[in-house]
Amino acid sequence: MKFNLKNTITPVLAAALLMLGSSCQKEFLNQVPDDRLSLEEVFNRRKLSEDWLAGTYNFIRDEAHRTNTTPWDVISDDNDVSQRGTPFQVNLGNWNASSNYWNFWDHYYKGIRTATTFINNIDGNEEILQEREGAALIKKRKAEARFLRAFFYAEILKQYGPFIIIGDEEIAPDLPLTDPNMQMPRSSYDECVDYIVTELNLAEADLDVEHYANGDNVLENDMGRASKILCRAVKSRVLLYAASPLNNGNQDYLTLANKDGKLLFSSSYDINKWAKAAEAAKEVINYAESSGKLGLYRKNKSNGELDPFLSYRDLFLDSWNIEWIIGRNNNGLSSYQRSCTPRLASGYASMGPTQQLVDAYRMVNGESPITGYNAAGVPNINSASGYSETGFSSFQAPGSTRAKNTFNMYKNREPRFYATITYSGSDWINTTSSLGVREIQLYYTGESGKGGSHDYSETGYLFRKNVSPTYHPAQNNVARPHVMMRYAEILLNYVEALNESSPNNPDILKYLNQIRERGGIPALSAGLSQAEMRNQIRLERRIELTMEHLRYFDTRRWKVAEQTDAGPMYGMNAEGGTSNTDLAFFKRTRFESRVFRKSFYYFPIPQAEI
Repeated sequence: MKFNLKNTITPVLAAALLMLGSSCQKEFLNQVPDDRLSLEEVFNRRKLSEDWLAGTYNFIRDEAHRTNTTPWDVISDDNDVSQRGTPFQVNLGNWNASSNYWNFWDHYYKGIRTATTFINNIDGNEEILQEREGAALIKKRKAEARFLRAFFYAEILKQYGPFIIIGDEEIAPDLPLTDPNMQMPRSSYDECVDYIVTELNLAEADLDVEHYANGDNVLENDMGRASKILCRAVKSRVLLYAASPLNNGNQDYLTLANKDGKLLFSSSYDINKWAKAAEAAKEVINYAESSGKLGLYRKNKSNGELDPFLSYRDLFLDSWNIEWIIGRNNNGLSSYQRSCTPRLASGYASMGPTQQLVDAYRMVNGESPITGYNAAGVPNINSASGYSETGFSSFQAPGSTRAKNTFNMYKNREPRFYATITYSGSDWINTTSSLGVREIQLYYTGESGKGGSHDYSETGYLFRKNVSPTYHPAQNNVARPHVMMRYAEILLNYVEALNESSPNNPDILKYLNQIRERGGIPALSAGLSQAEMRNQIRLERRIELTMEHLRYFDTRRWKVAEQTDAGPMYGMNAEGGTSNTDLAFFKRTRFESRVFRKSFYYFPIPQAEI
């Protein structure tokens, strides 16, 4: 489904939304100036009601840019931002509830209230009801608002854990704090999950579109609306998180309770939660395989063979392709791309992959280059992989126009590595601008190195995933949609849940190997233990879905963030080097020591909200 957010809040809708800051009593709303609208007026006219729903869609956050406004990638173990802003403080452990960082609790509850107002008022829209299919349209639009409300609750759940279920009640914001409606407690985690799933099921039942796809006879403005498949996809993610160790029998949360003693987490492990997650994901897969309208995006070489590099690179660039489930037209990709662009192309060169992420990418033969680290952070090299960290040799990377003298660490890695990571000595991806073919220099005295500007990467790397090869902030900055959820995630949700609920099920290898094949590495063979398969699935999620706001939540729901997100973080030596063959730069160097405490697994509810 294409999530189209070109519609913004119109002045008329803004006036209507402004009323939410006052009382929602009808008597009060009738006493408004002539330049404002009452709820009765908004929900008796079709255009104003449609505008209200468009404004509700706009509460789905734009998370394309991420150096400060969206934290999930920049406070994960995959990424570092050189600016010493809020992410830097969080990575060092310098925050608490009073910091009020990234207060999305407030944002999403506003969206929930806006959706609820629509649900409670749209049934009586006389202008719509006078139309031939008016009742059916109201049913559909109401289901869309119900989906949005469930989505907003799901976003709160993954960030803060158990939340307050308000239901269909609209609480007047001018109530005194002593009113019981202003002191509602949090529901338990399982109750929150059940509520979200129930709402998604209700929305799905009343939506008349299975899936919005290219080639169908669909109006452009309808491409962004909720569909049955979108409901199932969100349900897949919610149920996967609910089945994971953080939320499924977590002994650390045994005493976490409301003031009345109600426990917020179950102390019992339930394997059936994994089965439910697998079932939800499989519903989406069944649709994809039966309809042909959803699947992994593929591009072929001139000889007809799969091109794994272009397939992976361009699935983010070719808008509304077969893999997209949620996309956003209005977005901050321009700012994101500039943060990933070297200074030679007027970029900020500030968003850098960690060495831990670089090490995660397999070799082209499918072998992992590194099997672990000793106490000093020195890697244990897998001799079967062909990997080396010494010397330089000629190598032409996928997507490159020429062979380069390349540090051997970056030779013969899997194709997704070259579609994601910019390393010093590689060429910039835009070779058609006035710059021509240019070599990137991330060492200290290089054109994008620390010695020349505060805009540099502390890790000695940059991201190039989801950066267009035609992008140049000063010469070619074309807006394009941003994918927010895609089919590959559903496949990975399915195999992870299936491995926990039904180990050795043949579907695990079948669907995991579909992703590996598209990624350009050999298929896994049968015979892996459940633990070995779990490691392969987790590694595949890290590689395939990096920089898609998922790694942060994965390490937390797996309850491994105390190992992955704490301690020394490594990159190349940004303090050294005078050329792209200078070994003073090409050596593992600690750029930061991060702090992660058990209390960080969930965000604290902001003190400002409490």
